[in-house]
Amino acid sequence: MKGWLREYRLFWQEVWRAYHTTGAILPSSRSLGRSLARYVGQADGPQWILEVGPGTGAVTRCILARMRPEDRLDLVELNERFAAGLRQRFEAEEPFRKFQTQVRIFHMPIQQASENQPYDLIISGLPLNNFPAAVVQEILDKMIRLLKPGGMLSFFEYIGIRKMKALIAGRADRQRLREIKAIFQELFRQSEKRRDWVWLNTPPAWVHHLQPQPNHLPTSPARG
Repeated sequence: MKGWLREYRLFWQEVWRAYHTTGAILPSSRSLGRSLARYVGQADGPQWILEVGPGTGAVTRCILARMRPEDRLDLVELNERFAAGLRQRFEAEEPFRKFQTQVRIFHMPIQQASENQPYDLIISGLPLNNFPAAVVQEILDKMIRLLKPGGMLSFFEYIGIRKMKALIAGRADRQRLREIKAIFQELFRQSEKRRDWVWLNTPPAWVHHLQPQPNHLPTSPARG
């Protein structure tokens, strides 16, 4: 079976089994992947890159297309089946296989990742709007700590997703979404360097490119 067929089959199986942590109805498009990988290969020297929540590898493929022989990529994936599928792709499928020696795959939540290796770039595919606000705060804090000074954090969210969810959400979920919005707004105010609009994706998405400083961690919003 072709690689993309395996990718879609695994993706759909996990969407129905664990939508809360998958957070999408289709794998990320090439347009979204290219935007997330915008800063890969742009440095004068080697880059250490971290992808958080690579899923089946749709964005990973776009990262690999920009990587150079001196660059290194770590993948942190919570879903055991996605992590196993990624290992299989790097063992048997081109263009993944030729990068096998440059890539490490970790099956764990990002909160448990070692901070011994700082990263030049962190690219996240996590569906942050699905999580409790405290978990969003925790994940963002962790990713910022993992960045080298001057490093770039890129992540996406679907355009208008919080507004749409708020229309059908109960009271507690509307409060959760307001808290996430407050976290994002403060982080964007301090650190956002660029925002890409990606229309060729289902659904359309924003990609946020942030250059946060360690002393500019987002603060938890007050509950109301």
